[in-house]
Amino acid sequence: MQLMKPLGRVALAALLLAPFATQAQTLMPDSQAVRQMRMDVYTLADDSMQGRETGTKGEQMAGAYIVGRFKAIGLTPRGDSTSYLNAFNFAALPRSGPDNSLQLGRNKLKLGDDFYPLGYSANGQVLTRVARCRYGILAPELGRDDFDGVDVKDHAVCMSISSPDGIHPHSKWLAHNDLRSRIDDAIKLGANAIIFYNDDPEKADDPPADFEMKLQSCSVPVVFLTKSGFAKLGQDGDPVVIHTDIIHEEKTGHNVVGFLNNHKPYTVVIGAHYDRLGFGGEGSLYRGEPAIHNGADDNASGVAVLMQLATDLQHMPNAQNNNFLFIAFSGEEKGLYGSNWWTKHPTLVIDSLNYMINMDMVGRLDSTNNVAINSIGTSPSWPGITKLKVGDLNIKTSEGGIGPSDHTSFYLQGVPAIHFFTGSEEDYHKPTDDADKVNYPGMLRIARYIEAVITTLNDSAKLAFAKTADSDTSKAPRFSVTLGVVPDYMYDGKGLRIDGVTEDKTAAHAGLKAGDIVIKMGDHEVPDMMGYMKALGMFKKGDKSTVTVIRDGKEMKADIHFQ
Repeated sequence: MQLMKPLGRVALAALLLAPFATQAQTLMPDSQAVRQMRMDVYTLADDSMQGRETGTKGEQMAGAYIVGRFKAIGLTPRGDSTSYLNAFNFAALPRSGPDNSLQLGRNKLKLGDDFYPLGYSANGQVLTRVARCRYGILAPELGRDDFDGVDVKDHAVCMSISSPDGIHPHSKWLAHNDLRSRIDDAIKLGANAIIFYNDDPEKADDPPADFEMKLQSCSVPVVFLTKSGFAKLGQDGDPVVIHTDIIHEEKTGHNVVGFLNNHKPYTVVIGAHYDRLGFGGEGSLYRGEPAIHNGADDNASGVAVLMQLATDLQHMPNAQNNNFLFIAFSGEEKGLYGSNWWTKHPTLVIDSLNYMINMDMVGRLDSTNNVAINSIGTSPSWPGITKLKVGDLNIKTSEGGIGPSDHTSFYLQGVPAIHFFTGSEEDYHKPTDDADKVNYPGMLRIARYIEAVITTLNDSAKLAFAKTADSDTSKAPRFSVTLGVVPDYMYDGKGLRIDGVTEDKTAAHAGLKAGDIVIKMGDHEVPDMMGYMKALGMFKKGDKSTVTVIRDGKEMKADIHFQ
C-alpha cells in the first residue's frame, strides 16, 4: 500500500472551483436525477414494502426492485454465482409459539395482555409454587442476598426486573442488573421457573430491555408479567402452572450486489443498507401499536444516492481508474449482518478493494448544510477530500473506524472506509420517517460531493489503511473497564466471538485477535453477550485476571490487566 500522492495546487484549485466542469455534459441533468431519486425513495419507503425487515417478504420485494434498477443502470451481477443477490443466513429473534399458557392459582392469564414468555426461556411445562425474591440479586460483595430465607428449590422464583435504586447507568447494582445473571443464580439454588415483573408503575407493562436480545436459552421456563398479570399473582406457596413454547428459526437475508467493471486492478465499494424495522419491535423508538416503519431517510435515501452514483460513474471519464462495486446491504438494523457476511465471504477479493464509501441517512440535509463524514481516520488520504467545495456544504468529520453502520465491517477487514450522514431527526426509528420529508435536491448535492471525492482519488495509488483509536463497542463504557473488542453480532453460539481488537487496549495486550471466542473472564462464565457484560462489570481498573478463549477449535488462556 502506498500513500495517496498530494494534489498539486492547480489541480486542487480546479476541484475547489468546479469539480465537474469537464464532465458536466455527460451526466444526467440535475432535475432528472432528483426525479429518479425521489421515485426510488417513494418506492422503497412505500407501505407495500412492509418496512423492509431482513428475512421478510418486504425485504424480498425491496431487493427485487433494486435488482431491477441495477439491471436498468447496466451493472453486472456480482452476488452469488451469476445473481445480483448475495444470501446470508441468521438466527431470527425467538418468537412465541401457539402453546404458551400461565395459570396463577385459579387465574388463567392471557398471553400478550397478562404475560409474555421471554425469548431465552426453555420450552416445557412445569407445575410448581411461587417464591418471591424481590429483585433476585445475589451480591455478597455489596451485602445483599435476596434469596436468603426463601425456599427457592423446586419453586417459581418471582422477582422485579429493577434494583434497589432503580435502573440507571450509575446504579451500584449495575453489574447485577442483567436478568440472565439473576436467572442463573436462581437456577443454581434449585428454581424450576422464573417469573419477572416491573415494579416501576409507569413502566409496569414494559418487558425487560433485553427481551429480544440474542441470548443462550436457559434450562427453565421464564415469563414476564404485565401490570394486569402481576395483579393476579397470589402469595408465596400458591400453585402456578407454566407452559412455554418458544420458536427458534433461521432466516435468510439478501444483499444486492452490482459491478461496474472498468478492467482496473482495484475496486471501490459504494454501499448503503436497504433494510428497515418492519412493523417495529427490535430497534424501534415507537411505543404504540405495530406500525410500518418505512425508513425513507433511514435508509432509502442512501440506496437512492447509491443508484444515482452507479448511473453517473459510467459516464465520468475522470473516475474510471477503479472498478466499482455497488452493494445494497440488508441486515444492518440487526447488527450489520449483511456487510459482516459479505466482508467475510466476499464476491471480490478483499485485497483488491481500494476503499469503501457508505451512505446511511443522507436524506435530511437542512438549512445548516451540515454533512458528516465519519471515519476519516481510516486512511491518511481522507482528510484531504474534506477540503473539497461542492456548493455550500459544511463538512463535519470524525475519525473512528468503528461506528453504527456498514462501513465498520470493511474497516475491520483493513479497508479504508468512510460514512456520509446528514444527521438524525425526530422521526429516527419511528413510523413517521416518510418519503415526503426527504430533501431530494440535498441528496443530489451529497451525490455530487461523493463524485468529487472519487474523481479526486481517481489517479491515486491504492489508499493506505490506518487503524483508529476506537473504544470498546460492547456497552462497556457503562463500566469502569473495557476489554477493547468489537463483538461479532452475527454469532449466535456459546460465548462472545471477537470481530475486531482495538489497538493498545486490554485485549490487544493479551494477544487476543479477531475470531477468538471468549468463554470465560476470570472465574466468570461468558455464555453470550449479556454474560460478557456481567463479567466485565466484575472488574475495576488495575485488576489482573485471565481470559479464556476458543481459537481454531482449541481452548487457550491469556493474562489480562485492566489499565
